[in-house]
Amino acid sequence: MKAILILALMSFLVTAKAQEIIPIYSGEIPGAKPTPSDYIENTEVRSNGTLSVTKVSVPRFTVFEAPKNIATGTAVIICPGGGYSGLAFSHEGTDVAKRFNAIGVTAFVLKYRLPSDAIMIDKTYGPLQDAQQAIYLVRKNAKKYGIKTNKIGIMGFSAGGHFASTLIVHYNDLKIANPEKIDLKPNFGALIYPVISFEQSVHTGTMKNLLGPNPPEDLKHYFSANKNVTKKTPPTFLVHAKDDKTVPYENSVLMNEALKKHGVDTDLYLYENGGHGFGLINKTSDVDWFNLLADWMKKEKF
Repeated sequence: MKAILILALMSFLVTAKAQEIIPIYSGEIPGAKPTPSDYIENTEVRSNGTLSVTKVSVPRFTVFEAPKNIATGTAVIICPGGGYSGLAFSHEGTDVAKRFNAIGVTAFVLKYRLPSDAIMIDKTYGPLQDAQQAIYLVRKNAKKYGIKTNKIGIMGFSAGGHFASTLIVHYNDLKIANPEKIDLKPNFGALIYPVISFEQSVHTGTMKNLLGPNPPEDLKHYFSANKNVTKKTPPTFLVHAKDDKTVPYENSVLMNEALKKHGVDTDLYLYENGGHGFGLINKTSDVDWFNLLADWMKKEKF
């Protein structure tokens, strides 16, 4: 079994090596402390064959450019989940990027910093900084990658969905240097079994890792995306399973209702079963949510 896991990791690394990997900050990382010597990024192959990354201190993209003959000019930033304690980097990241490439969409898999007092002056806003910097960099380099600046979305799974939803509603609350005044608003969002609310149906692990054990009410409100939706929030697609016991499906329902209330285009697909963390494939259903997302993107002209 150990040999199989090692081969799986080697196979992934060979594949990943073919992709461009770039840091999202060219200089100092905002709000960063000197990284302790024992804070070392670690990648592991889990028992189910998927990759988990922990202790990220230097955020970066793995770039999956769409084949030129089918490229649509659309791009998506993919944010894996992991409860803000790790990143499910393959089945909620690189595997998804390859599906996007197959429909002509360029994908940027984001290895974002996980909130930590060891490497951040204020861990609460570290993920939002990385989200804003990610879209800043993609939009700034749109021409290089053949991307249309009005077709850049963000997608997140689980806590990565919380990460993405925070940018969707707080793109104007500037946490990074933006001398060119580049628009940091995503053109669309896709949230897959996302953590949304820190006030209702809360996933306490995600909230604790981001805000600490006893966060004040104003921070819980700020980081509940459904409470910060406006009519300018970008259109958003959501997927969840009703039997999700890790992140209650009410999180997606709350976001969907808030978007509808403000007249924002939204679509929500709820599986009856599937639990949490199923990635691209919900084994309990014949419905392929990625195809539903692709159809929705066409309808929204992305």
